[in-house]
Amino acid sequence: MKKIIINIEGMHCASCSSNVTKSMKKISGIKSINVNVIAKKAFIEADEEVTDKQLTKAVKDVGFKVTGIESENSESSSAVTEKANDKEIKEKKEARNWLIKLVGTWILTLQIMFIMYSKELIGKSIIPMKTMTPLMLILSFPIIFIFGFKTIKSGFRGFLKFYFGMDSLIALGTVVAYLTGFMSYFIDVTSFAGVSGMIMTIFITGKYIENKARGRATSEIKKLLELGAKKATVLRGKQEIEIPIEEVKLGDIIIVRPGEKIPTDGIVVKGASFVDESMVTGESLPVDKKVKSTVIGATINQDGILHIKTTKVGKDTFLSHIIKLVEEAQGTKVPIQAVADKVTNIFVPLILILTVLTFAGWMIFSDYTTGRIIGIAISVLVIACPCSLGLAVPISLTVGSGMGAKRGILIRKGEAIQTMKQVKTIVFDKTGTITKGKPDVAGIYVINGSEKNLIELAASLENQSNHPIAKAVVKHANLKKFKSVKGFKTIRGKGLEGIINGKKIIIGTEVLMKERQIPINKINKKLIEFEEKGYTTMIISEGKKILGIIGVADIVKDDSVAAISMLNKQGYNTVMITGDNERTAKAIAKQVGIKQVIARVLPEDKSKKVMELQKRGMVAFVGDGINDAPALKQANVGIAIGTGTDIAIEAGDIVLAKGSLVGVVQGIRLSKVTFSKIKQNLFWAFFYNIVAIPLAISGVLNPIIAELAMAASSITVVSNANLMRWKKI
Repeated sequence: MKKIIINIEGMHCASCSSNVTKSMKKISGIKSINVNVIAKKAFIEADEEVTDKQLTKAVKDVGFKVTGIESENSESSSAVTEKANDKEIKEKKEARNWLIKLVGTWILTLQIMFIMYSKELIGKSIIPMKTMTPLMLILSFPIIFIFGFKTIKSGFRGFLKFYFGMDSLIALGTVVAYLTGFMSYFIDVTSFAGVSGMIMTIFITGKYIENKARGRATSEIKKLLELGAKKATVLRGKQEIEIPIEEVKLGDIIIVRPGEKIPTDGIVVKGASFVDESMVTGESLPVDKKVKSTVIGATINQDGILHIKTTKVGKDTFLSHIIKLVEEAQGTKVPIQAVADKVTNIFVPLILILTVLTFAGWMIFSDYTTGRIIGIAISVLVIACPCSLGLAVPISLTVGSGMGAKRGILIRKGEAIQTMKQVKTIVFDKTGTITKGKPDVAGIYVINGSEKNLIELAASLENQSNHPIAKAVVKHANLKKFKSVKGFKTIRGKGLEGIINGKKIIIGTEVLMKERQIPINKINKKLIEFEEKGYTTMIISEGKKILGIIGVADIVKDDSVAAISMLNKQGYNTVMITGDNERTAKAIAKQVGIKQVIARVLPEDKSKKVMELQKRGMVAFVGDGINDAPALKQANVGIAIGTGTDIAIEAGDIVLAKGSLVGVVQGIRLSKVTFSKIKQNLFWAFFYNIVAIPLAISGVLNPIIAELAMAASSITVVSNANLMRWKKI
């Protein structure tokens, strides 16, 4: 099985994406396909034997052009960059072409309108009636067959291939209207030659405005692409050379000076600095970086020179991964879209049949002239284009996922947006999700001597060990120079001992102190207090004298309390699942305000516990580790902490890039806002068609008003989606 992304040129409506989907599904080995008309991409899962040639032919068969195919593990970093640049050039070219069409058509249309309505404007016709029709045919010809050529070509190809789209309706409507000019010389038919040019002009105007609004909808992706550095200063031998980012290789040493962007992901091998990581985390405060610290490409070095060894390049970098996740999210479908897709699939053929029936009905049951009846039929054709219906969901999803990406919330699967509003229970993994995932000194109690002396002795002895708890004590002490230790010894599972300044120092458990016959009755009460808080306790003694206790714990993240408090206020049932003992688990849960605790759960049983909770309603699971992946998949919505493992991220429906639980609250808000906008857009799209089509059939709307209404409906849907940006997330 392989994942494929195809860039497709020429799609602009729901019928376009529907036709591409139908054509692709004819290929044996295609497992799933999502075509996003906004991103102009098809996201495909297929068997290995499916070839690029087959996919290109399927797209070409329905009248579109493949401009690039990307498969997993088949792209070099330079190829990806070239395509990003090519895409930007093509988008600018497309925008320029729409502008040229807009200006050209309106120059001609204003002349048509002045000639047609001169009597109403200045009290007399400036052109004799006998020359009106040929002049309309001359002025409308370039509008329809030059500026509108692509639409006409695409529309009539649909009739030949039996793949109908919005262009089919516009092409048929404008060409029939144009031909009435010639027909008027032979039969008693009103000429709609001038109207045909006006219809195409309004269509092009609508597409231009829509294209501008769509560009805004995908602007976040463009901004992400622009974040990356274009060049890098690399150390080759003893020389510093500046090279394009595409030429950077794994293992290269990159030199980054203050104010420069870090070109790619890596690890600091020399130097220290603060780095602005706000583009990843959304946090404005810079992050301290020193030797062995990891750095992310496109973040900004602030005050020191860093020597960085590259660990990821090209499409493997964090930024590229974010862009891929967002684009994939925009290619997924929300369950509610199935309704719109079903309607769209039958819409164009149905309108063609309805147009014929409208024409026949008025011919048989009315005494209208043939010209008037043709006008009614043209109105039905042009007003019924299902563009707004097809745009309603993908444009909202594109704007929503772009907004999320900007805030470090990556919606990987569109269905999560719809499902999230039904979630009643939010389950949290403990370690690395609610807590930092790294032990830290949480409490110190001194009974003999000073705290400074206690920490110096403990850190000097612990510095000889590689245990995570030992590292936590050393880090907390932050000593520039450690005391000399002699006779260091590890007592497995119990503690450490060594001689400092000629005195035996022991750090360890109650059991170790009892074995060494060191009385601990003076600290018993404090030991119980620390343990009830969930601390791992270490007793420090000098000779037979107890100096004090150090309590180490996996510290709760700074914003976990605030995030869970917000969720509780919003009525969610908050649950914590952990492998820890019940006393420690309950201590953490109490600290952050979680309502229910499920302790002593084996990693492989997390998904079973989620399944049990699902019997009471929809469940979202928040986790970061490899062992959380099954639970993330089992939950109705999986929310992965982006600072965790790649496996967890791949299993999540929503990914929080900055690892903060406030992102859970923001993710829920974003899901609700996006889904609300989807519902609004679908309502307006359906409402427009339900009202407009009967009006057109009844002859109330003339073709020009019908085309104005059709263009307005698409612009309304796209603009409404962009209004989402004003919402507070």
